[in-house]
Amino acid sequence: MKTAFLITSFLSVGLFLSGCASVTRGMSEKVKIYASPEDAKISTDIGMTCNSSPCTLKISRKEKFNVTVSKKGYKTQKVHVTTEVAGSGAAAMAGNALIGGVIGVGVDAYTGAMLNHKPNPVLVELKPINPANPNTPIGDLSHIRKEYADNEKAHQENVMQRGGGV
Repeated sequence: MKTAFLITSFLSVGLFLSGCASVTRGMSEKVKIYASPEDAKISTDIGMTCNSSPCTLKISRKEKFNVTVSKKGYKTQKVHVTTEVAGSGAAAMAGNALIGGVIGVGVDAYTGAMLNHKPNPVLVELKPINPANPNTPIGDLSHIRKEYADNEKAHQENVMQRGGGV
């Protein structure tokens, strides 16, 4: 009787703790899409669209998709968004292996909770069909690129200050 109780308790705790990344990171992720010019139409091959930029779409972490950005007078551009194991997703998977066991690893693998979309954000600068036309300037997201680079630099400096560097 005592053995059956211990086995049941152990399995219950394992099931409760399984799927760490599914709990901490969720099964979907917000993918931000910037397009220049801002009024370009943004669409995906999974049925989601936006009529202006920036645009944020909540998408299953497992979902790979294509983003198409178009506007009259500009060349249409496509960007393939794929998935990769995130650092925090890998850490959650390792935690599962130690605490949640095979069930937790299976749950996170099935839900895609350990994945991130790449690229995220998606940056698309449209090029005019006729570059000489002053009504269709070349798309420019340099300010967005700089903002994200500055944020990443600040994050890395913060990690180093807290002793997380090598």
